[in-house]
Amino acid sequence: MFSFFSPQALYFGRGQAAQAATLAAGFGRRVLIVHGSNLARAAWLTESCIGAGLDVQTQCCPEEPSLPAIESALASLKGQSFDVVVALGGGSVIDFAKALAALIPCDGNPLDYLEGVGGGRMLEQAPVPMIALPTTAGTGAEVTKNAVIAVPQHNVKVSLRDPRMIPNIAIVDAALMEGAPRRVTLAAALDAVTQVIEPYVSSKSNPMTDALCRAAIPVGVSALRELVENGTPQAWDSMAWVSTCGGLALANAGLGAVHGFAGVIGGSTGAPHGEICGALLPAVLASHSRNAKAGTEIHRRLHFVLSVVDDQFATTNAPGSGLKELGAWSRQMGLRSLSELGVGVDTHAQIAKAAVSASSMKGNPFALSQTELIAILSDAQ
Repeated sequence: MFSFFSPQALYFGRGQAAQAATLAAGFGRRVLIVHGSNLARAAWLTESCIGAGLDVQTQCCPEEPSLPAIESALASLKGQSFDVVVALGGGSVIDFAKALAALIPCDGNPLDYLEGVGGGRMLEQAPVPMIALPTTAGTGAEVTKNAVIAVPQHNVKVSLRDPRMIPNIAIVDAALMEGAPRRVTLAAALDAVTQVIEPYVSSKSNPMTDALCRAAIPVGVSALRELVENGTPQAWDSMAWVSTCGGLALANAGLGAVHGFAGVIGGSTGAPHGEICGALLPAVLASHSRNAKAGTEIHRRLHFVLSVVDDQFATTNAPGSGLKELGAWSRQMGLRSLSELGVGVDTHAQIAKAAVSASSMKGNPFALSQTELIAILSDAQ
């Protein structure tokens, strides 16, 4: 028995972004466009919506969403109503837009609705309808039911979560993604790969997510090098698909230790989410391998994942050696280690303790001890 949540419609492929204004008009006339730090990059969308006769207002999301930024945006939008929210940007922009779409109709304090540090209060009203256009191939936020929000006073990132927060329409057009700096591309791609691996080995996996992940893992791992080193259109198309598969999978099967750590580390250091995931993935998979008993289902799944990584990155015949090579290649391409991201060895115990209660840790295939969690952090240091 399982459930599966997804957008009402997914438009995938180059050129699909051209119909964004037409799709927005299907919800009504009042449109809120949420964009990144550079409004000029959203000019085409704004002009298209205005040309379609829509009443457009814009909202900037210059950095990863935080509770103070959401509170400020809600205050500036108070008293206004929108027929649709359209998000154009990376995972941060889309999560910011999802939070606004969810909270604009609600009267409560935003903190009350957050998991962990908040009350986890349910949304009293349905979110404003939403269209998401991702500009990075990484988070899969265009098809997920949560928004990750930094809460500075608690030094942590937590989720605002509701199945109704999945965007009504996701438009995944790889042409919007090309041209990002190498470090951004690398971090996003490693996040995308992590998000098809973790749901596949999650204790909450199901046949639908298994089908998505089993198909996407080889595509994502094989596209990594070509995407980061050469940025070919085919590699962008492949990683865009992997990212969307990962979003669908994590929304329905959860994640694991990589993301359990990432929320804590991101909240305390402000380091980019994708870089944290990329730094942790080899260490977490190595830990899983030590825990998996031969002949079990989780061992079979891990063998598949590690074999795929070996096929693309291993330089020897030793099984599992591809993990270290993946880590080495990632560093060569500019990925920073945990220490370079601001994680000191003296904070490992504190991070491990906080990560145990992270929502993403609930899907981890093994219950990890404090010692094991600290060992993972040390391996990724």
